[in-house]
Amino acid sequence: MSLILYQVDAFTDKLFSGNPAAVCPLEKWLDDSVLQNIATENNLSETAFFVEERDHYHIRWMTPTNEVDLCGHATLASAFVIFNELDKSLDKIVFHSRSGELIVTRDGGLISLNFPANKPAPQTSPGNLLDVFPIAPQEVLFNKTFLLVFRSEAEIRRMKPDIKKLLEVPTFGAIITARGDSVDFVSRFFIPQAGIDEDPVTGYAHTLLIPYWSEKLRKKKLHALQVSRRGGELFCEDLKERVKISGKAVLYFKGSIVL
Repeated sequence: MSLILYQVDAFTDKLFSGNPAAVCPLEKWLDDSVLQNIATENNLSETAFFVEERDHYHIRWMTPTNEVDLCGHATLASAFVIFNELDKSLDKIVFHSRSGELIVTRDGGLISLNFPANKPAPQTSPGNLLDVFPIAPQEVLFNKTFLLVFRSEAEIRRMKPDIKKLLEVPTFGAIITARGDSVDFVSRFFIPQAGIDEDPVTGYAHTLLIPYWSEKLRKKKLHALQVSRRGGELFCEDLKERVKISGKAVLYFKGSIVL
């Protein structure tokens, strides 16, 4: 069996930046163990698989170690493949997923994700979380994932967390964020629980970040940078119960895998 495989750099307009995702369109679902082995072999933060079903696509995402409920950059990468390789007539895609219905649209080179918002709430920090970071955050919030707010962009860029200690914290991961110097806010996302020490650019993290910064800055539309080593740019909008996350993408390669 031969399957087409794409690799797309998401949330960027140039190669070798943003967040790389593998995209594997399927005619029908394969056994879960096969999907997981493909994702493990790809060794990217996420591999997206989707199957066309009448008026929508059913999408799933896998890290090198497990399936996840939501992945923004791999959804953007999947939409990029559909828009540019599979059906160039489309300007709107509906995905069905473990996180419900996800709507993706395009306007020129910008692809927009409409995702459920995950508003974080203030949380008393467990002691072992504070041991992960060399300086204390100004605020700690939580919604399945810890969100830690620091004083400056410089602190976010310099931060060197203890990844091994983060594995001991009961959380999906840890987002660190601060107001940006030239944008509304910056962030980084550490998720060793899913086999990823640091994710380059993360749509899921912005489902927490957008509600927080929209309320804090009293703005509905926000410009964000995820300041990982590769880096990525996101254009965001708070829609109350949902968020709009927009960005660009570029194709790195198109090939095939043989099973």
